[in-house]
Amino acid sequence: MQVVVEKLQSYGAPPIETLTPQEARKQPTPTKAVMDVMKANDIAMPAPMVDKSDRTISVNGANLPIRVYTPKNGNTANPMIVYYHGGGWVIANLDTYDPSAQALAEKTGSVVVSVHYRQGPEHKFPTAHNDAFAAYQWVHDNAASLKGNPDRIAVAGESAGGNLACNVSIMARDKGIKMPVAQLLVYPVANNDMNNESYTRYANAKPLNKPMMEWFAKHYLNGMQEAADPRISLVKANLQGLPPTIVITAQIDPLHDEGKMLMQRLKDAGVTTDYEDFKGVTHEFFGMAAVLPQAAEAQREATEFLMKRLK
Repeated sequence: MQVVVEKLQSYGAPPIETLTPQEARKQPTPTKAVMDVMKANDIAMPAPMVDKSDRTISVNGANLPIRVYTPKNGNTANPMIVYYHGGGWVIANLDTYDPSAQALAEKTGSVVVSVHYRQGPEHKFPTAHNDAFAAYQWVHDNAASLKGNPDRIAVAGESAGGNLACNVSIMARDKGIKMPVAQLLVYPVANNDMNNESYTRYANAKPLNKPMMEWFAKHYLNGMQEAADPRISLVKANLQGLPPTIVITAQIDPLHDEGKMLMQRLKDAGVTTDYEDFKGVTHEFFGMAAVLPQAAEAQREATEFLMKRLK
């Protein structure tokens, strides 16, 4: 983990919170750091076990890019996972989180549809949340054309994407749409308390720190008071009746405590919930299985949980 963080720092990029969103989107990412660590250590990238295709879908009055990962098994009714990437609803894209989405497809044998939603500040809250739900509906309605089974769809996401995935389940419940059969929430944004213990202890952590979270909120929300909205602060939402959930957190992460709190709120609401907390790793670790044993273990735990529900 330290090798990856040091590689990321070696690029000398200015702090995200000092940049405009347009500048921030061009900065080197943790994914680039992992790729460079692999090159430096002669770690070969395994050949993909899935086919990938990029396209756009027209939903919610917008054209959203998606990437579809399809198992090479010849099946025509695979289980499906709709995946939402992180980036504080402001930065990052399908490429940044490609390793996570590909790993989920390969390890679960599912068709994974990774969704790129509109971001702030060009598109303020709740645009990304509404885009996420519209994309889920689109996947459900077009499952057959994607070699997927509309009755076996899970949702997954990391960070801001974990928040979106949970919101999709809530919106499906409230709108009477078929809910996902399970959800994977990896270090989700789930509260508006930036003074809790993990925010205080890891205020200057890499690659995510407290100033970045404040910067994301400023650029996505219409005002800081919206951070208390239950769509942002999931711990304040009605979580009853949601699908079985696995929450994964990283120790060295300002978002650690709110992920743990969300797990407890889900359990209190009667939701079947697993929780895995990984020591010695940072935000963004989940997609780093090529170089990080904890990421491989986290993916294994997530896979086992999802496959039980996707059968």
